[in-house]
Amino acid sequence: MPITWSMLRNPQPTTLAAARALAHRAAQWPARAARANLDPVPDDSHSALGWDPARAALLSQPLKGGVQVGLRIGVLELIVTHKSDTQALPLATNTDAEAAAWLDGKLAEQGLEPASGVKLPYDLPSASFARAVDEGPRLAAFAGWFAAGAEILEELRRKYKRFRPGPSPVRCWPHHFDIAILVGLEESGAERAKAIGIGLSPGDDYYAQPYFYLSPYPKPDTENLPRLPPGGRWHMHGFFGAVATGVEMLALDDPRGAILAVVDAAFEESLKRLGRQAG
Repeated sequence: MPITWSMLRNPQPTTLAAARALAHRAAQWPARAARANLDPVPDDSHSALGWDPARAALLSQPLKGGVQVGLRIGVLELIVTHKSDTQALPLATNTDAEAAAWLDGKLAEQGLEPASGVKLPYDLPSASFARAVDEGPRLAAFAGWFAAGAEILEELRRKYKRFRPGPSPVRCWPHHFDIAILVGLEESGAERAKAIGIGLSPGDDYYAQPYFYLSPYPKPDTENLPRLPPGGRWHMHGFFGAVATGVEMLALDDPRGAILAVVDAAFEESLKRLGRQAG
């Protein structure tokens, strides 16, 4: 179902930091379940999560028997799905230890390895799930941003299929918590294979709000960059790419169209600077 962008204006995107911290922390449980039960791959994508619009949830890739572990962001609810059955645990009324015990039990019922013993290869700040009671409206808005990001990224995947090897699946990476695609422009065997990453960050140290980004790899020359369409800017500190923040997009009459215009312009400019003509 198409996203109603006007609903993302309230609460304001700049008020979602606490909700983001809660959801980020909670999303590690599906990631741990995947790490415990799937063979690792070099890019760590076995731990990445997909967006299920029907459940408004982030879901792990299928584990043995088709089991998936996920998180309903809008209500901060841990879920385990198997065939048509979905079981849920509200995190706001349970501690991290209780969530671990519940999830390990559900995995054991399916003959799967426990998630609680998995050590993540990165650190995250602690977050009390009890705060979800106060962050309800902002968690719901945060889920809306993920839904909007996934919808746009699926459209861009279709658009950029003309490239080879082309776009990756839409994935949420639990470390940085962005949802993104990577458009490969050269076969992966090539040294420093050229690619363009496009995604939605829920907010970070660069921008304390959700923002769309496009970043070419390897970093090209950045002299004399052209002006981007309304709402877009070139970001130079820490990473190079085009950025469109939630506040700037929602101030425009057609936020969705504006984001696509920024991405299109930045993609074509990135192609030129990577030394490849548009297909």
